[in-house]
Amino acid sequence: MTMESTPVPGAGRATAVQAHTVHPPRRGGGGARAQPGERGAARYGRLAPLLCSDALAPAVTFALAVPAPWPWPLVAVQAVAQVLIFARRRLYGMRLSPSALSELPALLGLTLLQWYVTMEVLALWAPQQAIGWAVLAYGAATQTVLTCAGRAAVYAARRRAAVRRPLSTLVVGQGPSARQVTAALYDHPAYGLRPVGLVAPAASGDEKQPTGSDSAPLPVLTSAQEVGRAVVQNSVRHAVFTAPPEATPDGPALFTLLTGHGCRVWLVTGPGAVAGVPADGRPDQLWGFTVRPLHDGTNRPVGHRAKRAMDAALAAVGLLLAAPVMAACALAVRLSDGPGVIFRQERVGRHGRPFVLLKFRTLRPADVQESATRWNVASDGRMSRVGRALRRTSLDELPQLWNVLRGDMSMVGPRPERPFFVAQFSRVHPGYQARHRMPVGITGLAQVNGLRGDTSIEERARFDNHYIETWSLWQDACVLARTAGSLFRLGGS
Repeated sequence: MTMESTPVPGAGRATAVQAHTVHPPRRGGGGARAQPGERGAARYGRLAPLLCSDALAPAVTFALAVPAPWPWPLVAVQAVAQVLIFARRRLYGMRLSPSALSELPALLGLTLLQWYVTMEVLALWAPQQAIGWAVLAYGAATQTVLTCAGRAAVYAARRRAAVRRPLSTLVVGQGPSARQVTAALYDHPAYGLRPVGLVAPAASGDEKQPTGSDSAPLPVLTSAQEVGRAVVQNSVRHAVFTAPPEATPDGPALFTLLTGHGCRVWLVTGPGAVAGVPADGRPDQLWGFTVRPLHDGTNRPVGHRAKRAMDAALAAVGLLLAAPVMAACALAVRLSDGPGVIFRQERVGRHGRPFVLLKFRTLRPADVQESATRWNVASDGRMSRVGRALRRTSLDELPQLWNVLRGDMSMVGPRPERPFFVAQFSRVHPGYQARHRMPVGITGLAQVNGLRGDTSIEERARFDNHYIETWSLWQDACVLARTAGSLFRLGGS
């Protein structure tokens, strides 16, 4: 792969990524790519000092402000309550330029609320531990000061750590804004973002870039394939868009690719532009640029953990209950069609990650090419009676419960397709690629509405995207119930 090099003003102190040593990732998301568990561990590792500081402030305050010592369970409840209130107020969100001083009004208001509720509860349930207004004011003020000081210390430590261990970052955009943002990140390492590449899908080899006496080359990535490889090789953790994804060439596809690799995506804008503010209402900044995080609309970690737990439980129970049926199917395939009971085929999962799908074999393809590119074999004369029966009853898909248990798939989601057809349909049907925002499934909203086999791809994509945009656990339960009701209508393909 070849990449152009863009001189970046103010980048003389940084070491740019080498454009000649980018290797494609191993199948299945290998290389340096962060796995979900690793990203979660890093996030909680970042939050741990702040959580400890916030929890310690009430305990110290009660020791200093309350006239009579409180029982330790009550102190623990107060510490946990403070952390939960702050979490509700989104005071633990990722920020590029956190400031304890700017958080002071929110900290004071929430602390006063906490102490007032505590005073009222104690007056009602434990009069012997009751406190007055003077203690409330003194305690709330002391706790606010301690919390603010603790947060300031944590933020200062983060800035020092960011300078020592900056995270690899891609800048997405072209023109002066992209160069200015890149230079700001180089010149101010306290943000903790070290540019390793400039993503400019519309850049041409003849495009002239400014140079300076204090410039260093930065690789220019012009395609999604180059971006994916650079993300994996350089362990990229952040991406900064200098224009909204919808206004950037290939922006939506790049956004999906970057979020799929676990990158945190930011949008920065210049003076006078309306960029909006984060969900907590506090604008962030990057050396004078307004900045806000961009989130995938399907980014619902708690809901997806619940979905994953439900999938694992249902798949485990399903494998146990279906074991006799699966044994009978395997025996029938073996006796009818010979060795090779399980059919393995590469499919495309969430965020375009490939995996190996398992099915009972109903037809032995002539070669690998036929397996990868033939669309429908339902009417193939080579199929035996056993194979046809398995397909009509959908029993051939029972081994996919193992895919669900492994985490390759979900019980409910868009049906996975082969890479050849994913590439083809993505070019022809708008919105098809967006189906990969969610885990693929054994069944889905499109399938329970009759869209399976040789049916409209455009309509399938429409149903799949509607499912993703309106997803809930109850909707999954409804799809599973409708699937169970249609299992023996002989509509498989």
